[in-house]
Amino acid sequence: MKHSSLQTIREEHASLAAMLQSLRMMQKRGPGNDPQQYFDVLGAMLFYIDEFPEKLHHTKETTLLFPRVLKAAPHVADTVERLDCDHHKSETGVRELQHLLAAWELLGETRRKAFEDYCERYIDAYMEHMKLEETVILPEAEKHLTDADWLELDSAFAQNTDPLNGKYARDPVYDKLYSRIVSMAPAPIGLGQA
Repeated sequence: MKHSSLQTIREEHASLAAMLQSLRMMQKRGPGNDPQQYFDVLGAMLFYIDEFPEKLHHTKETTLLFPRVLKAAPHVADTVERLDCDHHKSETGVRELQHLLAAWELLGETRRKAFEDYCERYIDAYMEHMKLEETVILPEAEKHLTDADWLELDSAFAQNTDPLNGKYARDPVYDKLYSRIVSMAPAPIGLGQA
């Protein structure tokens, strides 16, 4: 039986992975001839990461999914502990990235390397985190959780409407953010000029 919450989690991971890879591409490309657009796009991307995955996606994993998996499969306790720790680090990490980006924009090139180095480490850690969830936690959930667990998880995750996932009707609250990222980011990341 397929559970909609697992599909939602995997779709949200795919959207976030695409955003992280786009962030990496933008960071490697650099500001070029339009630094204001570059900083605006990166700022919008980091805002999305802070606004959706950090505040909604991770919260539901930590409060709803992980405790159920831990109770049903105690042998994954170390993995759950690591993932919960990752969630906390990721939340502070995206804010540190926002700060480092602002420092580079406002104080100049001497702050660029700090942003770039931290950005690479942050993306790598986030990608590894999602891989661990998908290779350890989700399979254990599929094996061990009860129908009652799935009913609650499916209901909770059904309320998520990732603003960058084409599956959902665009939320007017996030429409401006979505449009800003897609229209301003240069191709192949978005629709802006390469």
